[in-house]
Amino acid sequence: MKELLSAALNTVEIKNASYGDIRLIETKSEIIVVKDGKIGTLIQEDTIGYGIRVIKNGAWGFASGNEMTEEAVKKTAALATTIAEASSLAKKREVKLSAEPAYQDKWTTPILIDPFKVSINEKLGIMYDIDSICRKSKDIRQTRVFMKFIRENKHFASTEGAAIEQTIYISGGGFSVTASNADDIQMRSYPLSFDGLHRTMGYEIIPAMDMVSHAERVREEAVALLSAKECPVDVKKDVILMPGQLVLQIHESAGHASELDRVLGYEADFAGTSFLTLDKMNHFQYGSPIVNLVADSTIPTGLATQGYDDDGVKAQRWHIVQDGIFKGYMVNRETAAETGIPHSFGCNRSEGYSSIPITRISNLSLMPHQGTLEELVADTQDGILMDTNRSWSIDQKRLNFQFGCEIGWEIKKGKKKKMLKNPYYKGITPEFWNSCDFICGTDDWELLGVMNCGKGQPTQTIQMSHGCSPARFRQVVLGP
Repeated sequence: MKELLSAALNTVEIKNASYGDIRLIETKSEIIVVKDGKIGTLIQEDTIGYGIRVIKNGAWGFASGNEMTEEAVKKTAALATTIAEASSLAKKREVKLSAEPAYQDKWTTPILIDPFKVSINEKLGIMYDIDSICRKSKDIRQTRVFMKFIRENKHFASTEGAAIEQTIYISGGGFSVTASNADDIQMRSYPLSFDGLHRTMGYEIIPAMDMVSHAERVREEAVALLSAKECPVDVKKDVILMPGQLVLQIHESAGHASELDRVLGYEADFAGTSFLTLDKMNHFQYGSPIVNLVADSTIPTGLATQGYDDDGVKAQRWHIVQDGIFKGYMVNRETAAETGIPHSFGCNRSEGYSSIPITRISNLSLMPHQGTLEELVADTQDGILMDTNRSWSIDQKRLNFQFGCEIGWEIKKGKKKKMLKNPYYKGITPEFWNSCDFICGTDDWELLGVMNCGKGQPTQTIQMSHGCSPARFRQVVLGP
């Protein structure tokens, strides 16, 4: 490996580039899906390759390959340099990078059980047990049980002297049940997130989720939704969001809104810009005084938790919103240098070796406040409790949004009452977060993951986690 890394960097230096780096990535993955009692998907895949970035004449060049020879690496590095030279002819500005230490280090996700040493038969045994319970009703039309495991071994080296090796594990799974009758179709999912539960840990997450013991409840809720009362629409009510929904609210209206490349206009064509312009930092009232949103790529088991990002910047923790005031962005070395922010926050990541790193959301969490879910419900006179995301829509500025959930419950005079189906709510981001008047404490706090965050052209899919406790938002408009 060292010979290949050196071959790339030596070529870049010979070509008189001002900066160069190489990421050599080996990935092992396994995806298993049991659908309606049968194996629907069984994928085991190994990939290896490298991506080389170059800055020459103030412009980026990037090229990738998977032929693991010194000669091939040299050719790829030379190609990246040629692309940088060509790009410089049309540049609108000089690419600069913030000054950062050049680390030499190794980092590994802490795990207890290597998921790739657990047999397929053991995994399938658990999945078939869940599936069997889920199908024990005449109203169940479809079941889906899934597990996913990833191991990524990444070598990063740069012309500045960085030499970093990281091994990152992601493990998780979940299941969903779809019920239907002549008039309706409803679905319930487990665990709390719309995309199952995944974390940077080993196979130990699977027994910890205890999916088998929840299968009957999830099945019965899906069936009960068929005859449940419709959630009210076109009215304002207090809304309690459970972590299974609040995770996506954080992701879409705070995570993407705070990506600095959006603010600068680099991410405009495909997925929008942002209303959180530079003039708002340090004084804009993003939310109520109890709203604290903290980005943290060091938090244990977070899907964006790592030792270093794809710029070689060390993982760290910082405020996006502090006591309701907007405080900072998701920043990489390039956007930090352009805006005068003192240093990168380590937000540069790529989907794999063949993709150039771009600014991505780190783990972003709504910090717990005080009180329990029971106390929150008891304090609510007329509201709707909503759980588990089902649909979402938000405009390019990350301002106007609409979310739908799998299930809701009516709250009347401090009591949880009737189950409600098809709950929807909508709002405008700063108005919504400023209406937040109750966030539960640490006992109800959950760290959930987003496995399918898409961004860029061509699109890159990457993962991150969002932690939160149940929270209440006052006088929210209901309905799609």
